[in-house]
Amino acid sequence: MKHIDVVVIGAGPTGCMLAAELATAGRSVTVLDKRAAQSTLSRAFGVHARTLELLDARGLADRLVATGAPSPGLKLWRGAALNLGRLRSRFPYVLVTPQQNVDALLEAHARERGADFVRGFTVTGVEQDGDGVRVHGHDGSGRAGTFHAAYAVGADGAHSVVRTLIGQPFPGKAVLRSIMLADVELENPPDNLVTVNAVRDGFAFIAPYGDNLFRVIAWNRSHQVDDSAPVDREELRSTIRLAMGTDYGLGDVRWQSRFHSDERQVPQYRTGRVFLAGDAAHVHSPAGGQGMNTGIQDAMNLGWKLAAVLGGADDAVLGTYHSERHPVGRLVLRSSGATMRMMTVRPWILRKLRNGAVAALLGFPPIGDAVGRMFSGIGIGYGHDAGESALVGRRAEDLPTDAGRLYEVLRSGGFVLVTEPGAPVPGGIHAVARTADGPALLVRPDGYVAWAGDSRSGLWRGALDRWTARTAIGAGPVSR
Repeated sequence: MKHIDVVVIGAGPTGCMLAAELATAGRSVTVLDKRAAQSTLSRAFGVHARTLELLDARGLADRLVATGAPSPGLKLWRGAALNLGRLRSRFPYVLVTPQQNVDALLEAHARERGADFVRGFTVTGVEQDGDGVRVHGHDGSGRAGTFHAAYAVGADGAHSVVRTLIGQPFPGKAVLRSIMLADVELENPPDNLVTVNAVRDGFAFIAPYGDNLFRVIAWNRSHQVDDSAPVDREELRSTIRLAMGTDYGLGDVRWQSRFHSDERQVPQYRTGRVFLAGDAAHVHSPAGGQGMNTGIQDAMNLGWKLAAVLGGADDAVLGTYHSERHPVGRLVLRSSGATMRMMTVRPWILRKLRNGAVAALLGFPPIGDAVGRMFSGIGIGYGHDAGESALVGRRAEDLPTDAGRLYEVLRSGGFVLVTEPGAPVPGGIHAVARTADGPALLVRPDGYVAWAGDSRSGLWRGALDRWTARTAIGAGPVSR
């Protein structure tokens, strides 16, 4: 029995990101995965702007961008389009890249930071008490093993064993079945925008990977079969043609699969010392490609908080993981579900109304930009308590400082105080000065604002204590 700080079950992008965060903070972490090696399948295909910003805060974004094709927007039915080029971000696009590229990058990053990986290990039991968590299982030869940790995180996907073992329900419903996935070559492809169209009995979604390779998601209402049924090339071709009016010269089909879409979310992301993240906590429609992104963002939120509490911070800090991320998961579930329902609406009059309304709304910049912020994750915020600045809980923009871009400074992995220009730089914290006018900001390790105001007041120290110290002077525990 090996005692470590955190056991992470699941070596997908959520688990690897979480493990890297913990290891970066100096915590011992072991990742368990039932697979002997990384999956070669790439169900997810897109990395949104907010996820790229968080990866940028760890020095990973540029490496990932080099593997894919940036799409500056989405082209929808009847001329409707979502323009991401106006996002106030270093990444005003969705990066189209196979999930296996994300998996490989994040696992390598976690290993470089010092996380341990145990592959081919099947978890069969999770027990917890006031002293910690014991995770039981066996390897491929049947040899039993137990890992003892202060905390455990289930990042083991939609069919999470951890979720079942801790008794968390997964309420929701199945929405669509027999959705086809494929990576294909096209002789006459659409432009470099992600392209979507939906008709009475089907839809298709085409995203460019680059080098004439495209991810296709397609669904035909009149041909519903079991997920295990193979995807026939002619079925794929006819469904693309049904939805798009053309098959774009379908060429080589390199990979294909079939899946169903559920909408589900656990009521609680925390059960004692065990947490759920990523698909183990929430699953939803593939519309918008937000599943992998939401999981990585879960990991970035939870990682530094676990490290803080292991370092002596109040346990209330861990309560903010659920209070901050559960509403985000619910929003993604509802927005992606609404998008899917719009795509599959059947009566012609409703489809006509949909086509006109969506084109008009997205074409009106204030609404189109708001949708872009939600879709990209840039607009995600966690709120603030009474008396705090309205900036608290919001995403920190990548503002210039005297030490470089803020997200370069955040690569230290800890809190950063950004002072006003010319203000004295205090000791006892990683501090830099902004080079343009604006308030001082205390920025969390995950790139959200923990406090804003006048740095010379010293009030940022109370905010820092609330997140990192067990006994905060003049302040109670974090309530968000």
